[in-house]
Amino acid sequence: MAHYLLQLSYTPEAWAALVQNPQNRAKAVEGALAKLGGKMDQAYLSFGDYDVVGIMSLPDDVSAAAFSMACSAGGACRSVKTTPLLTFAEGIESMKKAAASGYKAVGS
Repeated sequence: MAHYLLQLSYTPEAWAALVQNPQNRAKAVEGALAKLGGKMDQAYLSFGDYDVVGIMSLPDDVSAAAFSMACSAGGACRSVKTTPLLTFAEGIESMKKAAASGYKAVGS
């Protein structure tokens, strides 16, 4: 299962609705994630550039993109950012492949 960092910001209208009817939106999206074969591992409210930060597990990039699109299309989010995450083991494997790739930098 692949992991993804989710960062999203709500519209002012969405915040107004949440203030009127407080709810855990991480719980509210469990069904949509499950239909895509995934789950929300951790989710936090935050302040700054993003209102919500979460770690999701999904089977593949297509499923992660589908969830991101669904959030964007819903209209309650003014921005949605989904970033693929690698474990350190996957990162080390990538480093080894990069070393063996034969790539030559410009000017070398």
